[in-house]
Amino acid sequence: MNISVVVPVYDEVESLPELTSWISRVMDANSFLYEIILVDDGSRDGSWQLITELRKNNPFIKGIKFRRNYGKSAALNTGFEAASGEVVITMDADLQDSPDEIPELYRMITQDRYDLVSGWKKNRHDPLSKTIPTKLYNSVTRSLSGIKLHDMNCGLKAYRNEVVKNIEVYGEMHRYIPVIAKWEGFNNIGEKVVQHQARKFGVTKFGGLQRFIRGPLDLLSIMFVSKFGKRPMHLFGSLGALSFLAGTICAIWLIAEKLYAIAHNERNYREVTDKPLFYIALTAIVLGSQLFLTGFIAELVSRSTPERNKYQVEDVI
Repeated sequence: MNISVVVPVYDEVESLPELTSWISRVMDANSFLYEIILVDDGSRDGSWQLITELRKNNPFIKGIKFRRNYGKSAALNTGFEAASGEVVITMDADLQDSPDEIPELYRMITQDRYDLVSGWKKNRHDPLSKTIPTKLYNSVTRSLSGIKLHDMNCGLKAYRNEVVKNIEVYGEMHRYIPVIAKWEGFNNIGEKVVQHQARKFGVTKFGGLQRFIRGPLDLLSIMFVSKFGKRPMHLFGSLGALSFLAGTICAIWLIAEKLYAIAHNERNYREVTDKPLFYIALTAIVLGSQLFLTGFIAELVSRSTPERNKYQVEDVI
């Protein structure tokens, strides 16, 4: 199979007929063997009923229905697991991503040998409440990850199948898939300017205030897990060693100072417990010990990775 198109769906019943027919026209015009995987993320507007009807007229459509809303990352991760195409393309269901971009994205993966190609909506049709945070996150992510993409969170992306089978997306981490791919060793990441069309139906699913909070936290999680997920003791152990060493040096200094005062019979010598340095040394030693213990516990936890991406699937077609 040439292409798997993965589309997360959440209350997009009005746009699905046009989207699926548009994708099919593009695929047929280019003689692609394809599948359209529609992941219904707990829609309440009849999207799943429509997907089952669309399937009757288009055998290339597949559907996965969640029992409740888990979020875009869950829908993408589940779609990635189901995808069997040589190239996997993701796009949003709101018709703001153009299926006409598919042939060029496919060419960039198969001929230019990119691992991942991210769309860049250079001319956007979104409100400032969405564009300003997007620019901010893109700037911060570029600085932290070293990946020079203008639009990390563009829903229109193309991947080699090997990429989607070796990354895990959860929480709000769909915004940082290029970062996740890079840390898994897929370094050949490209970018393509794509059309961005105004929304025709419904309202944006933009996360509002929650996005301002969760987005940066997920980015920090990615950076931490990528560097220390398999060796947490390297981080906690190093910090613990530095803290314990600093506390020990302070304690030795206090002991030496007291012995010197006793040896020279100094009457104005202050007791050790009256000095701020004593409490600094004590805190540093205790903190260092706790960081060591945290490192040991993290090592044990990392050896038994929990199933973070386990979702209740109600139906599959």
